Order: sequence, then structure tokens, then C-alpha cells
Amino acid sequence: MQNTYPPLVGFAAYSGSGKTTLLTQLIPLLKTKGLRIAVIKHSHHLFDIDQPGKDSYRFRSAGANTVLLASKKRRAIMTELTVENEPRLTEQLEHLNSTQIDLILVEGFKADVFPKIEVHRPDHGKPLLYPNDPSIIAVASDSSLTLPGHLRLLDLNNPPIIANFILDSIVNTIP
Repeated sequence: MQNTYPPLVGFAAYSGSGKTTLLTQLIPLLKTKGLRIAVIKHSHHLFDIDQPGKDSYRFRSAGANTVLLASKKRRAIMTELTVENEPRLTEQLEHLNSTQIDLILVEGFKADVFPKIEVHRPDHGKPLLYPNDPSIIAVASDSSLTLPGHLRLLDLNNPPIIANFILDSIVNTIP
């Protein structure tokens, strides 16, 4: 991954493990440290952020490949993709204005290689991901786990500890 992007850390887990909940807890904690945060989320589902009847929806329905909405508060770009492959994280990073971001949090993109924190709940009965993903640097869990020495165990129920880990291991390591 190119060094032209701000530092990034991903969150990998099976569906229903609490990735989104953890991210929504981490974002305000990291913002109190003065960081400008971007989030990239991979979706496996056909999704639509547009609504029938809105002008932007009408433009897309008429055949526009890209529709950009802009106001003084927000900008949204909707692009119809014609590729059959799943998107890659590096392709999505190109769409961010890295001059306005200090940290990128990523949900999903398990196949891409970049630093990740695995979110694991043993009660869900799913196996750990780290044995098959060498880019996992820590495991956030709601239970005690025995991990190899190169991985840090983080308390999933203590978001401030996880935020500090991200600051110490990801953000503050970039010169």
C-alpha cells in the first residue's frame, strides 16, 4: 500500500461480531485526540443511499454513471460500477482527500493486506481469523484468549484501550 495515504487500520470479523458498534464507539474517542477520521466500509450487499423521487435518483435512473451532490455541509458521489469483481481497498483510497484525513478506519476488505484488528466473540462459535491473516495485529474480544506473542489482546468492552492501541501502534508510528 502506498505511503501517500494517512495511516489506516482495519476491523475484520464475521458478521454480527460488533465491528460497526466498535467503530461508532472509537470514532468519538479518536476525534477527542484531534484526529480527522475517514471510514471505508465494504458492503457485500446491493445497497442504495439514494431515494426514489429525488433528483439524484432520477439522474441515475436516466442513465448518469456518476451523480455528485454538494452543499455547504456535505458532498456525496454516487457512481454506478460495471465491474464484476469485489472492490479493492487501494481503489477506494483513491477517492479520499488525504489532505483532510489523519486516520482511516476500514471495515471489511478482509482479503486486502493492511494492519487489522480482529473482533472476536467466542460465544458466536466462529473461528479466529488471525491464523489465516498475517496482517492482523491484535484481537479485540469480550473473553480471555491465548494468543501468540506477536498479537495483542484488547478488551472489546473497553473502547478507550482500543483507541489508545490505535494511537500508539498506528497513528504515532508515522513520522
